[in-house]
Formats: sequence, structure tokens, C-alpha cells
Amino acid sequence: MIDNSTIAKNLIRAESVALELFEEAQNRGLIRAGISELELNKELLDLAAELLGVKKFWHKRIVRAGRNTLFPYRINPPDLMINEDDILFFDFGPVLEEWEADIGRTYVIGNNSLKIKLRNDTASAWYEGQDFILQNPHLTGAEVFSFMKNLAAKYQWEFGGEHCGHLIGLFPHEKLQGEIVDNYLHPENHKCISDLDTKGNSRFWILEIHFVDREREIGGFYEGFIGGLGVF
Repeated sequence: MIDNSTIAKNLIRAESVALELFEEAQNRGLIRAGISELELNKELLDLAAELLGVKKFWHKRIVRAGRNTLFPYRINPPDLMINEDDILFFDFGPVLEEWEADIGRTYVIGNNSLKIKLRNDTASAWYEGQDFILQNPHLTGAEVFSFMKNLAAKYQWEFGGEHCGHLIGLFPHEKLQGEIVDNYLHPENHKCISDLDTKGNSRFWILEIHFVDREREIGGFYEGFIGGLGVF
């Protein structure tokens, strides 16, 4: 059995390596107007193979721009072109040495102040949420979701997702854990997030922020591993 500290270190390392993909995409100018979401998705896939040797992803790769940024993960909206003065986000789950990463970031093309605020607010809210969870590790999934939904209102947005996080681990965690609501930071999950799983193992969590403005048809997304949970 792998000890909790080693699991956490492996998940943190997987995330830090995966973030190199997004950083390099920016450095190479891939995040730009004039191409479609699918085209940019393919470019990121090719870059992941070139830069990190990654060819396996544990969930579908998401690039969403414009009004498509309103949609949660489970929706598959039609492909859009990325425009000047646009907002877009990535949600990628690369597998590195069989350890899963799940990262999401928002980008703004141009200088639209509201879109920049949305991008910045998703990041700020993520860290605020992480601090709250680490200070209160015996919360239920429903309590975490309620806090994050209230954070959206605090930042003057609407929370756009059906949940605000999920389990992460050794690939494929989803096959091992299933799709029950207890495996999500979901409004119907009344189980303590620090409880052990059915096999007596600690559970490790991803926190995700999806803030939207439905009237203006824009959304922002920020996602990452809550590194301190599972190690008490």
C-alpha cells in the first residue's frame, strides 16, 4: 500500500508537470484568435506529446471559448471559432506515470476588463476555497459546494457547475471509485470529504471553480489538486 504522503507528492508532481503544457502553450503563442476550439485542442494534444510525452488523458480534453464557456463538463457544445477580445478556458486531465492530473485555467485575448476580472476571480476563489477546506477538513461535499456557490455570489458571478470537485488518484480512479455522488463535491454528497473510501484508503480531491455570467455569455474556470487533504 502506498502511504498518503507519497500519494500526495505524486499527485502534486503530476499537476506541476501538466501545468508546463499550459505555460508552454502561452509561450508559443498558441492561445490566439482565428482558430477553432477543436484546432487548438489538437495543437495542445500534439504539444503534450512533444513536451511531456503524454498521450493518455483520463477524461475528455476541453477547450471552450465565447458562449461555450457557460457549459459544464458533461455538455458537448458545437465547435466555435476563437475570436479577438475573447475568453476561453482549458480543462485537461493528463496521466503522468499512471498518476492523474486535472487542471483548468482561463485565458483572455485582448483587454476586456470584465473578462479579465472573471479570469482573476476564478483563480482567487479557488485559493480561497482551498484555504477554507484545509482549515475545515471534516466538511461534507455538500458543505463545500455551498461555500463555493456563495463565493460565486461574493465575486458577483453565478456558479456554473453541478458540483465543484471530484476524486483524483492513480489511473483509473473512476473505474475504482465509480460515479456515485459521494465521489464529488456535490450538493447531495453528505459524506465527510476526509472519510476513507470503501477499501479503507484516504481520498484525494480536485477543487474546480466555474463562474459564469449568463446574460453576457461568458464563463471562467480554474481547477487543481487540493494538496493538503488526505494527509492528516
